[in-house]
Amino acid sequence: MSAPSGASRRRVPGTSFDAYRRSDGRVGVRNRVLVVPSVICSHLVAERIAAEHDDAVAAPHDHGCGQVGDDHERTERTLLNLARNPNIAGATVVGLGCEHLQSGPFADRIGERGVAVRETAIQDAGGTEPCVEEGVAATADLADAAADADRAGAGLADLTVGVVSSDLDGSTRAVADPLVGEAVDALVDAGARVIVAGTERLAPHTDAAAARATTVAVADAIREVGTRHAGRPGNVRRIARHAADAPFDEVVGAWGSASVDEFVPYGGRAAADAGVTLVDSSSRFEEAATTLAAAGASVVIHVTADGVPTGHPVVPVLKVTGDGTTADALADDVDLDARGADADALLSEIARVADGGRTASEEHGLTSFAVSRIGPSL
Repeated sequence: MSAPSGASRRRVPGTSFDAYRRSDGRVGVRNRVLVVPSVICSHLVAERIAAEHDDAVAAPHDHGCGQVGDDHERTERTLLNLARNPNIAGATVVGLGCEHLQSGPFADRIGERGVAVRETAIQDAGGTEPCVEEGVAATADLADAAADADRAGAGLADLTVGVVSSDLDGSTRAVADPLVGEAVDALVDAGARVIVAGTERLAPHTDAAAARATTVAVADAIREVGTRHAGRPGNVRRIARHAADAPFDEVVGAWGSASVDEFVPYGGRAAADAGVTLVDSSSRFEEAATTLAAAGASVVIHVTADGVPTGHPVVPVLKVTGDGTTADALADDVDLDARGADADALLSEIARVADGGRTASEEHGLTSFAVSRIGPSL
């Protein structure tokens, strides 16, 4: 169960940058405090708190209450691992007080994993305004401590890079995905970790996808997720249908040619030290970017023919398109026009962003956040 040898893979150029080395050894390219609501009812308060600090970001969501079983576990797992992302220096948890995902115990779990954490809840603080005041003060403490973090020299091989290609447009398959795939191969060859999303496209190609796995367990997981996606409705089904009309190598062109070493559930944290990890997520950008960040990606590459302009609060997102109309019409929202670029250009862009350079979505202040849901909340 191995991939082709990849004799044409590129070597990573001699690029270096300064980054934040966390206590677990992972490398972050931003130094942010995450203000995370434990429940939908506190997400507006969380946003108000984050707005008071330049180095704070909020992750507003509509979960945390009325969820049961696997759905609740997915939400908690995702938010917990999001707080452990290497771009996050600390986290302020904001609760209501009567939710299913209780903010106090949840903050404790974040702290147990080595993340500096504070907690406040609306009912415990005595209302909305006192909670905002507590949260602003707590986040200020975390931001002050984060400001003292040292940056150290690093290279592309030290990064964890997330990849999601959110469509199967002709320009994506012929131009943008192959370029990203070359860059992925170069990163993997250098010893970096790459995490890829978009498992619905595997539904018509489960055997071919499973053959890319390095272990039987990973192959079995790929077959299971491919079968599961085959019957799902909406955009997931549309991507799967388009994937059936294309060769497998084109369908996963953005993933490179390396084998898949690891499979993690939605919201799970990648454990492999290097190579390719597949995360169980659809190609919908907001949900995919969230699980890539939860898995540990510090930078995300998003391939889009439509030019989806939004980024993510936790990770800088590099937008790559192979569509000429999109590249021309949305020049300020696209980071790389794949038509006139090569893999070295993309690797240089990753290094620039890792060194603190802003992406197009960061320049515009555009972010979206979503957690994939298994079933309806009660």
